[in-house]
Amino acid sequence: MNAGAWGLLLSSFLASAVETVEAFTIVLAAGITRGWKSTMLGVVAALGALAGLVALLGPGLVAIPIDVLRLVVGALLLIFGLQWLRKAILRASGYKAMHDEVAIFAREAAEARENPPTDPSAFDQYAFSLSFKGVFLEGLEVVFIVLTFGAIHGNIPLAALGAGIAVLLVVIVGLAVRAPLSKVPENTLKFAVGIMLTSFGIFWGAEGAGITWPGNDAALPAIVLVTAGCALVAAAAMKRERGGVAVTA
Repeated sequence: MNAGAWGLLLSSFLASAVETVEAFTIVLAAGITRGWKSTMLGVVAALGALAGLVALLGPGLVAIPIDVLRLVVGALLLIFGLQWLRKAILRASGYKAMHDEVAIFAREAAEARENPPTDPSAFDQYAFSLSFKGVFLEGLEVVFIVLTFGAIHGNIPLAALGAGIAVLLVVIVGLAVRAPLSKVPENTLKFAVGIMLTSFGIFWGAEGAGITWPGNDAALPAIVLVTAGCALVAAAAMKRERGGVAVTA
């Protein structure tokens, strides 16, 4: 595979892993505190809704002229990527509290326990809604990345493969330990995803505007390195300015 294909696979994998960790934490909290029956119904319903969205949007993206698609998707990726990168830089420099899946799990579990179900065998609307929203909202970002990245490369299956591997890996690890995936370096992953999304946004947005990169796809690794270098320098400078004192959650 060329640099673009490897970048597509890696970006889909990393972004999907981050979103799956967050969705898994919510589902785990709902299942443990409210029961698994209604929680899993919410998960299934969310996955069904996401599958319908993919079936609806997928063919339409392929029909859009490639230059228009690159320009629009490049702009959207820059928006998403810079948001991810901004938060990652703030966390790395100590201006924002680090993302803590254990704390999130505790908060979600506490909220779920406030109104316990009166009949454990009955349908639990709260557990269903919590798991549905968690899986659907986090899954939307995965769908967006898979469809847009795959459509531009003309290889949606490869993007879906990266996402599928990430989801499967997170679920297997999560079920094995039955705990929030606090050991996963999620903040590092988010930093990497922010760099990748921003780099792809720059690359595809420029191509959509008619710019030809030197070496075509071979220019992408250089853009990634420059973006990563700028982000790391910014994080280091902000950390020095703050004196190395981190914000606590």
